[in-house]
Amino acid sequence: MWGLQSSYLNSISIFATLMSLTNSLNTITELVLVGFSNHPQAEIPLFFLFSVVYLVNLFGNIALIILVAIDSCLQTPMYFFLCHLAFLNIFYTTSVVPKMLFNLLASKKVISYEFCLAQTYISLLMGAAECIILAIMALDRYVAICDPLRYLLIMNWSMCVQLILGAWTISFFASVVPLYFTILPLCGPYIVDHIFCEVPVLLHMLCADTSLQETMMVIGASGTLLLPFFLITLSYLRILVAVMRMHSTEGRKKAFSTCSSHLTVVTVYYGTGIFMYMRPKSLYSAEGDKLISLFYAVINPALNPLIYSLRNKEVNGALKRVLERWPVSQAFF
Repeated sequence: MWGLQSSYLNSISIFATLMSLTNSLNTITELVLVGFSNHPQAEIPLFFLFSVVYLVNLFGNIALIILVAIDSCLQTPMYFFLCHLAFLNIFYTTSVVPKMLFNLLASKKVISYEFCLAQTYISLLMGAAECIILAIMALDRYVAICDPLRYLLIMNWSMCVQLILGAWTISFFASVVPLYFTILPLCGPYIVDHIFCEVPVLLHMLCADTSLQETMMVIGASGTLLLPFFLITLSYLRILVAVMRMHSTEGRKKAFSTCSSHLTVVTVYYGTGIFMYMRPKSLYSAEGDKLISLFYAVINPALNPLIYSLRNKEVNGALKRVLERWPVSQAFF
């Protein structure tokens, strides 16, 4: 088995070396995307596993968006933001998973230079947007629990639209724009020892000193990771104080139940995101980072709709109403 893996990696190295010699005379066209090729015996099982996870992601998030769109009871600020989170999950994983699945079956495991850059931009944009949207959802829960009488006045549709437009705009200018102006030429051999292209991986392939890029990555992560995280923490501290002042046990349970799903998603996402983007370059580990990226780019987006729906009475109620309105039997007759 070890001989097979060694032979496989040697072939990749030879191919990458030849490609780097070719690209030294021309512009970069392709890079080797290693993925899980150092475990060739696991590629077929992983293909079926990730295919199922991707389908669950698509079905769950699309179903959630459709459910919110057709059920008036779910057309509230909370589910408006949740729909944007669902769209983000679909778009992010679609930029990563299909290419990863293709490479699991392909003998030539490469990715075009343009698509590699596209994945890098998309991962930064979607990551920043998810952090800010999660912060907005925390603020929404804060207003709903701490100032319920003025909730609809404060979180009106005009405010919701402004918040979500601001989230996408800030994410773009805080992530995509700085990367565009600091990207440097890559040095061979052009091997991406990862499951997709993202900034921490490409830093190891830049020809020049990467101190500026690392500093900008930390600054950008501080703005798009730590600042939203601070707002989330502050919101939940205020929520905790408000809940502890409630005299009704039922009221406390209801308040905590409306926040439990969001808290679960925040904990999982920020735990992996902070470790990935806020650590020094010296702590990089190829195999460990593959697992981390796999979790927050592939598995976590599939879990989000399940987390928000399984224990959510409003979503379950809306699903029952939709099924009663359009029975399955009508689809066949």
